[in-house]
Amino acid sequence: MATNAKISLRAARVNAELTQAQAADKLLIGTSTLQGYESGKRQPRMDLLGRMEALYGIGIQHFREAGLE
Repeated sequence: MATNAKISLRAARVNAELTQAQAADKLLIGTSTLQGYESGKRQPRMDLLGRMEALYGIGIQHFREAGLE
């Protein structure tokens, strides 16, 4: 992937080969909360973004969902 590419939170999760339940468990949040982030209905806190970055292996500057652009 190009370093300046923007991807969705969902695409980052799928690329990391995680289900929503697995990712939510590792992020210490509920599945419905993660669904809200992926749909753009909710915005994750900065500390959670850092955990997503580590879990998904992608910098938060590459996320485009949930108002992160």
